[in-house]
Amino acid sequence: MIDRLTLHNYKAFQHAEIPLGPLTLLTGLNSSGKSSVLQSLALLRQSYESGDLAFAPLLPEARRAGLRTGVVNQGFLLNGELVGLGTGEDVLHEDFTEAEPRIGLAVDEGPYHYGWTAAYEPEQNLLPLLDADLPDTSEGGRERPAGPGAVTPAFFTAPFQYLHADRVPPAEFYPRDHQVAIGRGFLGVRGEHTVNFLRHHADDTVPAGPLRHPKAASDLLLAQTAAWMGDLCPGVDIRAEAIKGTDAVILSYGFQGTLGETRRRRPGNVGFGLTYVLPVVVACLSARPGTLILLENPEAHLHPQGQTRMATLAASAAAQGAQVIMETHSDHVVNGVRLAVKQGRITPGQAVFHYFRGDGTGVDFASPRIDADGMLDEWPPGFFDELENTLDQLIG
Repeated sequence: MIDRLTLHNYKAFQHAEIPLGPLTLLTGLNSSGKSSVLQSLALLRQSYESGDLAFAPLLPEARRAGLRTGVVNQGFLLNGELVGLGTGEDVLHEDFTEAEPRIGLAVDEGPYHYGWTAAYEPEQNLLPLLDADLPDTSEGGRERPAGPGAVTPAFFTAPFQYLHADRVPPAEFYPRDHQVAIGRGFLGVRGEHTVNFLRHHADDTVPAGPLRHPKAASDLLLAQTAAWMGDLCPGVDIRAEAIKGTDAVILSYGFQGTLGETRRRRPGNVGFGLTYVLPVVVACLSARPGTLILLENPEAHLHPQGQTRMATLAASAAAQGAQVIMETHSDHVVNGVRLAVKQGRITPGQAVFHYFRGDGTGVDFASPRIDADGMLDEWPPGFFDELENTLDQLIG
C-alpha cells in the first residue's frame, strides 16, 4: 500500500508530502489539486507500463562507486492510456525555485521509499529521468540477487483501476476487447470495458467479507453487482451479453415489479446514473488485496442516498485489502465514510481526509482526523460548510 505521495514542482504543488491510507478522500474547491494527486500516481504507473520507468538493477561495484540507478533514456511519459498531461510546460509548477527546474515524484510503501526526478523539457511529452531514489537492495551486508523485484514498487504491478470523472455514458453497444478487459482486467479510464469484464467474470465469487452484499441472490459477481446497484435503484437486474459475430457486448436492465420482472431495457432508457456508476461498483467488487483504485467523482449522477452507499462500498473494498483513493465534491460521500467508521466497517486509522485549498498558483491542504464515532477533529473553512452557511442566510 502507498503510505505517502511526495510531489515536487508538479502542477499546482511546489512541494507537498501527502499521507495516504487504505481509503483516502481528496476534497476541496475546483482547481485545488485533487485531480493532480490521482494523475501523478497514474503518470508513474503509465510510465512504468510503457517501459519508461523500467530500472536495471545495479551490480555491487556500481553501488560502491556511488551510482544509484541503471536508468538510461527513460522518464515520465506524460501522454498515454491513463493520463494526457500535455508537455513539460503543462506540468511544471509556476513558482519553482531551482535555477534548472526539476520535477519530482515519490511514493513510500511501508519501509521503502521510491523517488524519481525528471528534467524540465517545455516542449517534450517524455521528460528525461535524471535520478531515481530506490530502496537499498543490500541485506545483512550482502547484495541481494539482481532482479526487478528488488527495485519495483508494488503498486506498479498490483491490480489497478483508474476511473475518470468523464465516464462512458449509456450506449447501445460496448467494446469486446479481450486483451484489455480479460487479459489485463482493466475497466478503462472511462469504464468502457466494464460490460465486457462483467460478462466474462459474471460467475467469479466475491469473497466473504464486507464487500459481499447480504441481499444478493448469490455470492457471484453479477448478482453482487446487481445487489449493490439495487441500493441505488431498488429491484434492478443486470445482464451483460456478447453479440454473436461482432466485437461488441450489450448491457440491459430489468426491474422487479408487482407482477414479476419487467421487460429488458436499454441503458439509454433508464436513469443515467445507473450506467455511470456501474464501473465504480464493478471496480470495487472485483478488487482483491493489494488492488489500487483511483476514483474521480464516484458520486456523479447519484442521488444523496446513493452517494452515501457509494461511500459504504468504497469503505468495504478498503476493509478487504484494496487501497481506494477518491476525489469527491460530495458531503454525502464524506459522511458515508464517517458512518462506515462508526459502524466498524473500517477503523479510524484506515480513513484519511484531505481538504485542498488553492489560490490559482499554489495549494496547501488540511487533514481532519476521524475518531471511532465518526467525528472529525476540525472543519477547515470551506470544508463542506455550505449548507450551514446557506441556512444562516435563510434564517438570518
